[in-house]
Amino acid sequence: MRRFTNRFDAGKLLAMAIDPSSLDHPVVLGLPRGGIPVAFEIARALGAPLKALVVRKVGVPGHEELSMGAIGQGGELIRNESIIGQLAIDDETVQTAIERERIVLSHLQTELGIRGALDIAGRDAVIVDDGLATGASMRVAVAVARLSEPSRIVVAVPVAPPEVAESLAGNVDQIVCLIEPEPFIAVGYWYRDFEQTSTEEVRALLETTSQSRHEQG
Repeated sequence: MRRFTNRFDAGKLLAMAIDPSSLDHPVVLGLPRGGIPVAFEIARALGAPLKALVVRKVGVPGHEELSMGAIGQGGELIRNESIIGQLAIDDETVQTAIERERIVLSHLQTELGIRGALDIAGRDAVIVDDGLATGASMRVAVAVARLSEPSRIVVAVPVAPPEVAESLAGNVDQIVCLIEPEPFIAVGYWYRDFEQTSTEEVRALLETTSQSRHEQG
């Protein structure tokens, strides 16, 4: 099974696997940071706008891997009332955790030059990352994006464990995944170059796409 050269290579190959005719007025949403280079190539191939989808999971204090909610860049808030109720977490604890994550999210938005809500209502949203391991981040991203009322949600990733891709498929309209290896090992294993995507690169890619579409218009 082949490995991707880098995230741009993965994005080009992933773009070839997406049928443009199946999409209505698409917008491509990349998860920072690593999802942005992949999403950049998909947006360019589709002639679609590229936006960053910034979300933060709100973890249970002391068990942060367990989500009791999520927040999005446009102020979207999701509360996992089932977890909150099961663990009898008081509202003050929940609100404190939410505000803590809001601060982190705000700093990340400022750092990456990302402003405002998604504005994807009535459009097909293609949510992209450089791969899935547990799928937790993508599930949060899908839940937050759904609050903005897109027509359809398509998840596009280069690589994911088979069981994760299968479980996520039930929560979205379509999932496009190039390889589902067993054993999975790790997302980075399937890339020859998996260096961390820098803040500067994210900003440059988002600005390049925005400028290109402005010139075309």
